[in-house]
Amino acid sequence: MVMPRGKRESLTADDWIRAALGALAQGGVAAVAVEPLAKSLGTTKGSFYWHFADRNALLAAALDHWEKRDTDRVIAAVDTTQDAATRLRALLRLTFTSILEGSRDTAGAVELALQANASHDLVSPTLTRVTKRRLAFLTSLFTEQGLSPARARDRALLAYTAFLGHTQLAHATPGLLPKGRAFHHHVNELVESLTAVD
Repeated sequence: MVMPRGKRESLTADDWIRAALGALAQGGVAAVAVEPLAKSLGTTKGSFYWHFADRNALLAAALDHWEKRDTDRVIAAVDTTQDAATRLRALLRLTFTSILEGSRDTAGAVELALQANASHDLVSPTLTRVTKRRLAFLTSLFTEQGLSPARARDRALLAYTAFLGHTQLAHATPGLLPKGRAFHHHVNELVESLTAVD
């Protein structure tokens, strides 16, 4: 996407962050480069340096935005006074549906790019922190449903790896996933399987 020339001066740090996330989704960490991003935004590198000290500062801001959007806000959206079973089902439906339907734009692609670049100096601590937070939240919901701490942790890992697997499948071979009503039936079956407490 190239912005019209008249828009140059109005670029914000958020514009650069969104562009960085798009580049990350398309080509991984290596694609987050100042010059190509400036070109895609229809501006100069000078605009970039008005907002960020360097590429790492932009990447750090993009990672922070991703963490807030795809973890903090998702948890906040379901972490209400409802019972744990309702919150857990809502969380799983939200995450599986949004990734599989692509309703969160580049979310799934960013997730996969970060997994693929997990050893990067900036990505590693963010990905570790996000994964621990997501697993802790899932574990707490399973524990509230009556599972022992060990079983709750195991079930959280199962749910999380199912999420990552579905994310990969949705992006690598989307034609293999059900469509329409069958898709919603699939998500419901998946959620019921993951939340069954015996």
